Amino acid sequence: MFRGRFMHTMDPKGRVSIPVSFRSLLRDDEGRAPILTNLQHCAALFAHAAWLEVEDELTRGPAMKPEVQAVQRFMVSGATECPIDGAGRILVPPYLRKHAALEKDIVIAGVGKRVELWNSDRFTRDLERTTDNLSAWAQDLRL
Repeated sequence: MFRGRFMHTMDPKGRVSIPVSFRSLLRDDEGRAPILTNLQHCAALFAHAAWLEVEDELTRGPAMKPEVQAVQRFMVSGATECPIDGAGRILVPPYLRKHAALEKDIVIAGVGKRVELWNSDRFTRDLERTTDNLSAWAQDLRL
């Protein structure tokens, strides 16, 4: 499981260093690269096997519902293999950088089975919104 928050800097080529503690969880015994895709307001990085489970879940939805088609299209068409290089970095493709507004200052957040890459300012705003709504949401979620 991924947990914790880390501040990193993305270089002009779109490379960002993945925290050491996350790298071993993202590496696949079979040598398959992690998968990076769209998520609401950020990009999400999954270990290959975990992504296959997500993809399987996504394709089980009722195929004729437009909302299901839209979520499948959003996440599956946005998915790309993202190998970790020898320096511990991934290269974020331009379309995912644009979607998540990833520029220089990046927050890398461990969120259970995935790692999220956020624009630092966007992450702060989202966290503030969450804090403002936390008590109501916690009741709904029975936390």
